Amino acid sequence: MKVALAGQGAFGIKHLEAMANIPGIEVVTLAGGSPAGTEEVAKKWNIPHWTTDLAESLKQPGVEAVILTTPTQLHAEQAIQSMRAGKHVMVEIPMADTLEDSEKICAVQKETGLVAMAGHTRRFNPSHQWVHKKIVAGELKVLHMNVQTYFFRRTNMNAAGKPRSWTDHLLWHHSCHTVDLFAYQTGDSVTQANALQGPVNPELGIAMDMSIQLKTAGGAICTLSLSFNNKGPQGTFFRYICDNGTYVAYYDDLEDGEKKQIDLSKVDVSMNGIELQDREFFSAIKEGREPNSSVHQVLPTMRVLDKLEAQVGREGKAPLKKRSST
Repeated sequence: MKVALAGQGAFGIKHLEAMANIPGIEVVTLAGGSPAGTEEVAKKWNIPHWTTDLAESLKQPGVEAVILTTPTQLHAEQAIQSMRAGKHVMVEIPMADTLEDSEKICAVQKETGLVAMAGHTRRFNPSHQWVHKKIVAGELKVLHMNVQTYFFRRTNMNAAGKPRSWTDHLLWHHSCHTVDLFAYQTGDSVTQANALQGPVNPELGIAMDMSIQLKTAGGAICTLSLSFNNKGPQGTFFRYICDNGTYVAYYDDLEDGEKKQIDLSKVDVSMNGIELQDREFFSAIKEGREPNSSVHQVLPTMRVLDKLEAQVGREGKAPLKKRSST
């Protein structure tokens, strides 16, 4: 399968690393933001074609699918552009930064019938998969998810420590992971959602701290704390407090409440959540089915984020600088 990748930044690299482990997948074109950076990544990964224009990538011979790892503000427009060009698309989280744009993506998917998937990696991390399988088997029930998402980001830098053209967002990006995972693991709809946010950073234009509370129809609750001011361990830590045990997940690792490491080696074919996410995307295309984490499956999460935004305001939707991707 010939694939186009949009976005030469930190997460684009993660997908290139993941796809290198998937047989039968060939990245034939890279659409990036800056010519120098895009050419550098294309050469390093032996990608035969590169450009700063996504439309040009979509026209490359044989391209069937597109993975979008571009700035959040471009996700909806580019996902729709890709499907209109007849390509299956996986758009990195979040699929949009408004409910309206998310609904537009879902509408175009229905119209075209193409595979359209959102990159909700937490559904695929072996740690969360292990918990999910226990839940499906009836061995666990989530009572309370306590989640901490902590970074130190006082400037516009990506995960690789390089400057980027867009501003990250605690609500529409980082809380999106947890809101979706909470609903996915409980198998229930979120019926109550509350949010508070701290002061808006005058330079970045975003709130740097946020607190979110969620509750499902069945009574499970989620407490989510987010910060860009944290000088300490970085990333997201998920504590599952269940009726039959407590588990702490950190990306692809899992331990119980007494810090005993859990062996995840037999959960799936890889220990890399992004690789497993990409495998699901390509398998869904080949099998002609809806993927786990399809745009329709995660639309309820976007509705919750929309409700939360109504409580805290729209600060942080900083305009994108004139660049086409990360």
